[in-house]
Amino acid sequence: MLKQAPVEVNWFLPTNGDGRHLTSSGLPKAALFQQGERAPTLDYLRQIVRAAQLNAFDSIMIPTASGFEDPWLIATVLAQEVQDLRFLLTVRPGVELPAYTLHKAVTLQRICGDRLALHIVTGSSRFEQRALGDFLEHDQRYARTEEFLRLFQALWAGEGRHHQGRHYPTGPLQLETPQSPLPQLYFGGASAAAQRVAASQAHVYLMWGEPPAMIEERIRQMRALAAAAGRELRFGLRLHIFAAPSSEQAWEQVERLLEEIPRNAIAQAQQQLDTYESVGQSRQNELHRGRQLGARELEVSPNLWAGVGLVRGGAGTALVGSYSDVVERLEEYRALGIGSFTLSGYPHLEEALHLGSELLPRLRSLPGW
Repeated sequence: MLKQAPVEVNWFLPTNGDGRHLTSSGLPKAALFQQGERAPTLDYLRQIVRAAQLNAFDSIMIPTASGFEDPWLIATVLAQEVQDLRFLLTVRPGVELPAYTLHKAVTLQRICGDRLALHIVTGSSRFEQRALGDFLEHDQRYARTEEFLRLFQALWAGEGRHHQGRHYPTGPLQLETPQSPLPQLYFGGASAAAQRVAASQAHVYLMWGEPPAMIEERIRQMRALAAAAGRELRFGLRLHIFAAPSSEQAWEQVERLLEEIPRNAIAQAQQQLDTYESVGQSRQNELHRGRQLGARELEVSPNLWAGVGLVRGGAGTALVGSYSDVVERLEEYRALGIGSFTLSGYPHLEEALHLGSELLPRLRSLPGW
């Protein structure tokens, strides 16, 4: 059995820009930056990672996608700004080679003192993948990801020489066997192909926020798949948070956020998101079905709000409510088996300070956290 580790609470680094609006950060860019928006300068990103460490978040997730800064370069700079915060760096196998990724990861482990974890993403849009030079279709991409992860871990263990796989043959070059620990491998995906890869290769299976009953069913499925492969998995959840001293204040905030969205932004975002091949994205879209409603009408289960997904790809749900409400919902997910939460808020600097001081102490006081 996996040793029960303390629940980790991570933060998100908005490397494509930040601000106070739902259109501020994430995919797709539904509207031009609104007045007062913040560019992802190194100075601003430094402030966010310092705030995350100051408020005792465990890790910070560094994303990758079109329009985002390169995660390897960002992590290399920011790792020198903090001493305890871990870095959950996103990697795309479609544009990386396992041996060279290992080379970069070993270097970054040395720079940051073994505080690196890797978040492996396969790609949700064929258009973006092709813009990067990757022309494989959905299931082929996941087959390549499985080989990438298998070979990456073998090389880290000092094996994998003369690998003759379909996507990544290796030659006789003798790579140095890393002395640092293998980074924990985080991986998400809701399709059958993605689930098979996670069950056989990942350490932590990541999901976007869905109602607890849906999450419980996915955990059950993934545990069965991992057991069939002779493995066990940990589970993670990605969520936005809108918390306030009272529930009424929190819902008033998201109502204002909905009212601020440019009228054409939702239609533009939904049109783009409908082209994605990602099953996980389709599940997020289905939660709101593109409805332009009031805030409470987009509450898909107690305190779980699907409004973020109207204009943002990827993680499209948020927990909305009082501090006590949000803690209760997070504890509900933890009881289902979630051991890793990656959170975000708008804007990420102020909300790292706000939630770090108001939400994290409440969570850390609970058994199991």
